[in-house]
Amino acid sequence: MGIVNVTPDSFSDGGRYLDPDAAVAHGMALVAAGADVLDVGGESTRPGAEPVEEAEERRRVLPVVRRLAATAGVPVSVDTRKATVAAAALEAGATIVNDVAAGADPDMFRVVIDAGAGLVVMHMQGDPRTMQHAPSYDDVVVEVGDFLAARLARAREAGVDPASLCADPGIGFGKTGGHNLTLLARLRELVDRLDVPVLVGPSRKTFIAKLLGDDLAARDDGTLAAAVWCVDHGAPIVRVHDVGAVADALRLLDLMHAIDAEAVA
Repeated sequence: MGIVNVTPDSFSDGGRYLDPDAAVAHGMALVAAGADVLDVGGESTRPGAEPVEEAEERRRVLPVVRRLAATAGVPVSVDTRKATVAAAALEAGATIVNDVAAGADPDMFRVVIDAGAGLVVMHMQGDPRTMQHAPSYDDVVVEVGDFLAARLARAREAGVDPASLCADPGIGFGKTGGHNLTLLARLRELVDRLDVPVLVGPSRKTFIAKLLGDDLAARDDGTLAAAVWCVDHGAPIVRVHDVGAVADALRLLDLMHAIDAEAVA
């Protein structure tokens, strides 16, 4: 999943693709580099970010979603917490809603059902303004799993097609660096527990910078390692900025697994 941030304040690339032409060109470049899905977002969810008004979020994302849905040749996802924005984006051609609030908007499930769309539900402790204010868990893997299982069950009860659901543990969303590393280390527990595909978004997160260095190269190197780890531990989708490097690494991983399987056979 390639990231197309149409925002002025995202932590990694805020402002670079605020112009629709730049955002569309970036999305097309991500597809050429190997992205299977494009995720378009118009509201930053970095720590401390303030909410964006609905009209402004729609203004940012709809032209980009419409053009990418018509030309990119891959599914387009809209990254939003607002059911009204999701509905407009789905009408513009998106086919997936990536909801970091996991259906907190009471109309979100209905919007997804009406459109026959896919839905990603993510775990976040608090909201973007407060989520990094001393996050705390007794067992982060168990508690994140409990939350995701409950939200998936609620979505199914509301009528969302079970085959359209996906879960995201929310790396960096209300977690310390230790929480993030624990979730990655024990990712297989979540994959085995949840009966839907698991999406992980480790890309350029702060915990990587604290471990490896706060320059872009270090963050991308750490992201590459985390992405390969996630796929090798059962997560079929990784959400990243640097699509080309990750796609190349995952192709190599697939090849090595295929050779290993042949050797066993």
